[in-house]
Order: sequence, then structure tokens, then C-alpha cells
Amino acid sequence: MGRLLPIIICLCGVSVASGQERLSLTDSLQYRVGFQTTLSAGDNTPLWLNANKYGLSSLKTTNGYVRGAVERPLSADDGRCWGLGYGVDVAVATGFTSTLVVQQAYVEGRWQKGVLTVGAKEYPMELKNQELSTGSQTLGINARPIPQVRIALPDYWTIPITGNWLALKGHVAFGKTTDDNWQKEFVAPRQRYTDGTLYHSKAGYLKVGPKNVTLELGLELATQFGGTSYLYENGVEKVYKNDGGLKAFKNALFMSGSDATDGDFKNAEGNHLGSWVARLNFDQPAWNLGLYADQFFEDHSMLTHFNKSGDKYMRYDFKDWMSGAELKLKHNPWLQNIVIEYLYTKYQAGPVYHDETSNIHHQISGRDNYYNHHLFTGWQHWGQVMGNPLYLSPLYNCDGNIEVCHNRFVAWHLGLSGTPLSNLHYRILATWQKSYGSYYYLPPNPEENTSLLAEVSYCMRQGWSLNGAFAMDSGKLRGDNYGIQLSIVKTIK
Repeated sequence: MGRLLPIIICLCGVSVASGQERLSLTDSLQYRVGFQTTLSAGDNTPLWLNANKYGLSSLKTTNGYVRGAVERPLSADDGRCWGLGYGVDVAVATGFTSTLVVQQAYVEGRWQKGVLTVGAKEYPMELKNQELSTGSQTLGINARPIPQVRIALPDYWTIPITGNWLALKGHVAFGKTTDDNWQKEFVAPRQRYTDGTLYHSKAGYLKVGPKNVTLELGLELATQFGGTSYLYENGVEKVYKNDGGLKAFKNALFMSGSDATDGDFKNAEGNHLGSWVARLNFDQPAWNLGLYADQFFEDHSMLTHFNKSGDKYMRYDFKDWMSGAELKLKHNPWLQNIVIEYLYTKYQAGPVYHDETSNIHHQISGRDNYYNHHLFTGWQHWGQVMGNPLYLSPLYNCDGNIEVCHNRFVAWHLGLSGTPLSNLHYRILATWQKSYGSYYYLPPNPEENTSLLAEVSYCMRQGWSLNGAFAMDSGKLRGDNYGIQLSIVKTIK
């Protein structure tokens, strides 16, 4: 297959227009090879040497990989109404959840502004700084990419007749997770797991304002559905074959249907979650300030903040937020970006859940249990949460339970970066977190943790780059960990 791919691509040369030279789809290829090693002391690899690396990372104290990639970016066809891109990105690792990691493998085509992508690809976060933020709560960069079919408007498209005041972007995707074998190896006896879980995500963003003050509003939604769930109820294994037909895809798209375990109290089919996101931008000649928020929810009640039971309505508080500020200093290379974030996730629609009965005719939809679900193994892929890594990933669990046990917490985070020399870049991260466990797992006392990172990147001649980082954790939540990480990458364009 490795030999056939270039041959197939070479046969696909096309003429852009009459009078222009014939173009081969092997032009503008980019090659990348690299090596990374991480050495740590303590219980685990420190948080910021592991998190937000698209799952290409490990908690084991000694780990590393050799990585190679070839890519033709869509930007190679900028200026034309169509475009074609593709990429293959593979790592051979030690100390990871698998030895051979196919990190990315995709083909994508663009017509005008619309893009169709088939395969696994790393997608950036929206409305947040990629290297300084703790991460999006729904569509984050913490877990391995999921192979999917994705239709997107990736860049803002200005809506005609609005005088450049309104623009929108978004995507719709369906895919399938790849961690079935890992789940079976990781899970302890008599613990639940799923096979063949299907994936769906969609998002839409609206930008208001054409000049130096703009407002971005968005809604991110995701669903896990289909596959087979293996549960243990009263010590007896129960197997539920979840619907994976066209009806299930429709229910995932429209948040409808019901699960096999719902009984008399119907809920939407699958594990539904999402975030309301917003960002207010102030752009000036010397600086840019962005104020943003990410409000996570697990079901319809926190999506709308209202729940109707009979003729009564229950209103839910606006408590669980990720709030942040990003300041860009355009003429200060020593300190270019400052990010401050605050996360609060303790509310989760309240501590009470009650289904309607003949005596009490009102349903109270509380105890949302963020990133977890009764049928599926929660919002994770290969043991890493697919949202914000401050939710403790199942990989940290020593009991073989695929569950996020620490999802009610308060956290403060600071990120700094700069480029004091043209070929020298740094970033610093500092995070404090206090966890209260979950409504279903209550530690005797809240568990705190402080995590730090100092990282320097140096670009050398002929496409070589060197990256070195030191990080540490201190506290009961993640343990006392210290580690260094070194990577060398060669890029050929």
C-alpha cells in the first residue's frame, strides 16, 4: 500500500483551467520525521507532558516514539475553486497504549468554501489558544483522532447582504472509535466496556462585527451511540446491542430516540453532550484581547437550562463554566501571549435526580456526571478524555475502571508564551486544581494538585527543530511527578 499510494496519486494529475500547466497532486508535499522521549519520576508522567497532544502521549514514566508523516495540505490549492489534500502520520512507540499508532490518515477535498474529509485527522480547538489553554470541554485536543466522515465550513463565510456584519462556520461528522482492544485489555473483571462505539459531532459558530470589536457565538454537540455495551448488574453480565442503523444516526443528529435501558423514562439515544461557547474580541494596533466562555452540559436540561415536568418548569443555574481571557501583545516578542482561565464544574444540574412517580409527579434531572454514561465508557478515547484534560482521564485509574472519577472541581490556569528571538520560542503553564470527586465517587477530602510546565523550542537551519520541556505535578490528585521531554523534528517542504 505504501508503494501504491504515490503511484495512484501521480495518476490523478488534473488541469486547473485552459492555458494553465497540468498539475500533479504530488506537488507541495511536506515530509516530517521526528523522535520524542519522556523521562519522569513519580507515579505518572506530569500532566502537561501528557495532555493536549491529540492522545500521542503516555502516563508511563518512561515513554517515547519515532514518528513520520507525509502531507499535502489543502492550502496548496489556495486561489482555486477546488482543492485536494491528504496525509499519513504514523508513530512507533514504547510505553504507550499501543506500539504502532496511526495518528492521522485522511483524504480531503474542497469546493469553494466547503470541505469533505474522510479519515482520522487532528482538528484544532475553536475560540481558544492552542498551546496555552487547558482545552475545550467538548471538542478538545487531548485524545487520539477518531476516523470519520466530516463535512465542514472550516473558515468563516460572510453571509451576503449583511454588510460584512455576519459570518458563520461549522461542521457535521460521523465516525467510529478505534479503542475496542484497549478497553478489553485495560478493564478489570466485572467492569463495563463497549465494542464498536459510533461517534457523531457537529458545531456551528456565528461571528458578529466586521471591524475591531467582534463577537463569536457557538454551539458544540457530540454523541456516542451504537455498538455493544457489556454491563454488570447485580453481579450478572448484561449485553445490550445498541441500534446502529439509519434510525440511530438520525437520533444522534437530532438528539432523539431512547436507549435499551431507559424503561418507562425515555431519554435521548446515546451519550449526548456539548458546550455553549462564546468569545468577545477587541483588536487594537498594539494588542488584541479576547474574553471567552465554555459552558458544558450533558443532556437537554443543561442545554436549555429548563426542564418541563407536567405543567411545571425547573430552572437550572448557570454555574458550570470555563471562563478565560487571552491577551496578545503584538510588538513585545519577549511576552506575546497571556492566557488566564477559571473552571468550575461542581454543579452538574444539582445533586438530586428523581424520576416521576405516582406519588411525586415531577422529574428532577440532576447529577449529570460529566464525561460518564451508564451504557458507554464516557467521553474518552484510548483512555484519554476527548475534552478538557483537567477531568481526570480513565488512564489514571488503577482499578481497571473506565470512568472519569474526578469531574467536580475548581481550577485556575495561567499560560505565557513569547518568541524573544526569531528562532526561539517558549511557553509556561501553571495550573491549580481542587477536585471534589463526582456525585458517585466522593473522596474523604477534596484533592488538590498543582501542575507546571516550562518549554523551549529552537528552530535550526534546513528544517530541524529541537524542543525541550520540564514539568511537574504536586498534590494528591495526580501525585508528585517530575519529568523532562525532548523531541527532535526534521521537516521538508
